[in-house]
Amino acid sequence: MIYNDFKGLSLSRLGFGCMRFVNDPATGEIDQQKVNDMFDLAIARGVNYFDTAYPYLGGKSELAMAEALKKYPRDSYYLADKFPGHSLPGPVDNIALFNVSLKKCNTDYFDFYLLHNITEWSVKIYESPEYHILPDIIKMKEEGKIRHLGFSFHGGTALLRRLLDQYEGVFEFVQIQCNYLDWTLQDAREKYDLITSHGLGVWVMEPCRGGKLANLSEEDAAKLKALDADASAASYAFRFLQDLPNVRMILSGMNEVFQVEDNLNTFESHKPLTEQEREVLFGIAEGMKKGVPCTACRYCCAGCPVGLDIPYLIDVYNSNKVGMSAASSMRIDGLDEDKRPAACVACGQCAHACPQGIDVPAVMAELAEMYATNPKWADAAKSRQDAIRKDLNMK
Repeated sequence: MIYNDFKGLSLSRLGFGCMRFVNDPATGEIDQQKVNDMFDLAIARGVNYFDTAYPYLGGKSELAMAEALKKYPRDSYYLADKFPGHSLPGPVDNIALFNVSLKKCNTDYFDFYLLHNITEWSVKIYESPEYHILPDIIKMKEEGKIRHLGFSFHGGTALLRRLLDQYEGVFEFVQIQCNYLDWTLQDAREKYDLITSHGLGVWVMEPCRGGKLANLSEEDAAKLKALDADASAASYAFRFLQDLPNVRMILSGMNEVFQVEDNLNTFESHKPLTEQEREVLFGIAEGMKKGVPCTACRYCCAGCPVGLDIPYLIDVYNSNKVGMSAASSMRIDGLDEDKRPAACVACGQCAHACPQGIDVPAVMAELAEMYATNPKWADAAKSRQDAIRKDLNMK
């Protein structure tokens, strides 16, 4: 296992993400024996970082993780959890909710703790004086119940820049979606550079983009097999991230023993990508993109009669063309209604101004339809809100 130093801690570069354990679709019950087997193998070969969150798997992830770790000394591994500010039913007793997670994880403290899923929508909750989240979480850190504080981020680059500037000295690391596809598709490169420039550690989620980069098309898989017949597609995604010196943690949501074995083999040693391998990966990434070639020059914005942030909306559109997600919906939820794609009046000024020849009104119309048909975050979060009410004995 290769390791990284972070503030004097030796962290395995491969972290075990606990969001995708195998469970029964009918009952939600997790296959605990499989979790135990995966953890035993991972720990035996050097993994020492385990990442969960209050909402994962209907609240059962924390319990399953704790069960699998209970036979190991607490000081032999690092535990990460997240505060579900994006799922709250309203202002709650944040410290009581934090303590629920401590109890479920069978621990007195978290080595790493994150504000979960910050986007343009959820940041309004996290920063609301009424919700009082950050002061309460900082209090937990001051009491030693949190050793290192960070946040996971699914928003745009402008919001990330603002947060890093505004909260200088508060956070120590930021978890972002980063892989060789999102390096350019979701500005992961700029986000990586921003976080690094502020002296914070970069934690990576979705290194294989929810399995998309581990299960390539036959044509793309053949390109990688031509380079090395024995290497898995996933191994290339991980090696791409190993080449980034400030990526201190790479989380993989493993749910089968063979996935654990393959990932452990990849992280046995650092094997830098060759120029040929890097060129093939970026070629595959470009072929997977299905959006429009916006360069964010902002020529389109100057004469927009309704003042839309068109490059921002196109960024969401391009991401949705590869795979729609609740996080993308949240980015639009964060906008005032008159700044959402449906507000476009299709005047055509933007299309005339665009150096790339993008039919912006058509893109706005398609994005508005995507947004209207994609399940809203509020709908998806209802069960999570109900769970919080139950855990806190709220009506």
